[in-house]
Amino acid sequence: MASFVDRASITAKAGNGGNGCVSFYREKFVQNGGPDGGDGGRGGDVVLLADENMHTLLDFRFRAKYEAEAGQDGSGRRCLGKRGEDLVIKVPVGTVIREKESGVVVADMYEAGRRKILLHGGRGGWGNMHFATPTRQAPNFAKPGIKTEKHEFVLELKSIADVGLVGYPNVGKSTLLSAVTAARPKIANYHFTTLTPNLGMVRRFGQDFVMADIPGLVEGASEGVGLGHDFLRHVERTRLLLHVVDAAGSEGRDPVADYEQINEELRKYGDLTDRPQIVAANKMDLPEGKAGFRRLQEHIAGKYPVFPISAAAHRGLEELMDCVAKTLGELPPMVPFAEEEMAPEFLRDASFRVVMDGPVFVVEGTSVQQLIDSVNFGDEESMNWFHRTLRRSGIIDALREAGAKEGSTVRMEDMEFDFVE
Repeated sequence: MASFVDRASITAKAGNGGNGCVSFYREKFVQNGGPDGGDGGRGGDVVLLADENMHTLLDFRFRAKYEAEAGQDGSGRRCLGKRGEDLVIKVPVGTVIREKESGVVVADMYEAGRRKILLHGGRGGWGNMHFATPTRQAPNFAKPGIKTEKHEFVLELKSIADVGLVGYPNVGKSTLLSAVTAARPKIANYHFTTLTPNLGMVRRFGQDFVMADIPGLVEGASEGVGLGHDFLRHVERTRLLLHVVDAAGSEGRDPVADYEQINEELRKYGDLTDRPQIVAANKMDLPEGKAGFRRLQEHIAGKYPVFPISAAAHRGLEELMDCVAKTLGELPPMVPFAEEEMAPEFLRDASFRVVMDGPVFVVEGTSVQQLIDSVNFGDEESMNWFHRTLRRSGIIDALREAGAKEGSTVRMEDMEFDFVE
């Protein structure tokens, strides 16, 4: 059986836009044809697809870099460059994708078959046919395609289940799951037999719901003790918590203290105690079970329903599952995580700033390289367009405010030139 992996990091990059073409119409007996350079093709998008046949993020341990196809360059006779192919990345249902640097959620693949554009491909550059004017009939420049950037993402798999079984290790969660569903998790009489969430389907009163056996929590789980974060991650989506407690205290534990400690870890992790909860006092077939159940019932005092059960002997399970089904029927559906869109590269921050490098005025910004790539510095008309763009964008005014005078040295990326009023 493949290893269960529920967290992975990847690097993804959308395709670059193709460059616009500089070309002029040439035909026999036509000496001075007009500009006919075509536009570059758009780069391919990076697309996520929730695949119900995937159950782990193991694949991303072997491949961590993804890049969509770039758009092709434009060509003469107004031919447009071919669009780059989209890159589709399949992920398990329930995967949440965060941007690594900011930590914001950019995609929640909560539903099978859901598609989501993670990164937009770069826009293709304009060919020189777009720059012809009555006074500039032979433009000898074109725009490059938008170059995209690499982004790092963190993928987290959070189980999609209606009911989450929580509790200390070895209290009988896996036994309960196997008793009420067709799931067959590994069961043994030692701690952390369950190391991955196991899912099972329960049918009750014509209603189907998914139950998840979350690996046992320990004290300090909310701070990562005992793989706590890895386990608690799978509780976040559940609509109802089924808290299993060893009422008999078969390992010398106190059921009331166990109940309080698990709820404290749920609270610390992210207010999970606000979730509706049903308490299952398990191991009632053991002699100490009745006394432990009475103490637990008195302690909870009606805050949550408490059911005495024996998962191993299949006692009390009918009443427990009836209550679970009834409670789920009254709860709202699961709410997906709020997503923040990754803006296309050409819509990103196009601001700039002027900084000093000794006597040199340096213009920095996300759009500076794009502007420099657009200019044919050996063509007078292209240079005129460049100067007009500097004025129109406010760069000239910013340089003047920074103290630039006639003849001052200005640097933009690898280009240096004299400041001209």
